[in-house]
Amino acid sequence: MKDELFADLLASTEEMVAIENGDQTPAGSAVHHFDTLDVRKIREASGKNRQEFAEIIGASLESVKSWETKRRNPAGPTKKLLALIEADPKKAIQILEQVS
Repeated sequence: MKDELFADLLASTEEMVAIENGDQTPAGSAVHHFDTLDVRKIREASGKNRQEFAEIIGASLESVKSWETKRRNPAGPTKKLLALIEADPKKAIQILEQVS
């Protein structure tokens, strides 16, 4: 069994190198795409700097930085809130500033 596992691992590694070098295309079923919000674009459309934006949406400045640099992705209610802001930045920010 160990030899079989090692052979599978070696084959996977060789496939990875071939894909990375452009010699092979991965199977469509093996490719995963994740839709992420462009938080920087959303924030800039709101006309707010990072600190102001973070305060308005109730997030930390570090979270906003992480989302904008794509180190992390917003999830749950925050993702939904950002999608609402994206749909109408000026109106959404106006409403959120009244609530804050």
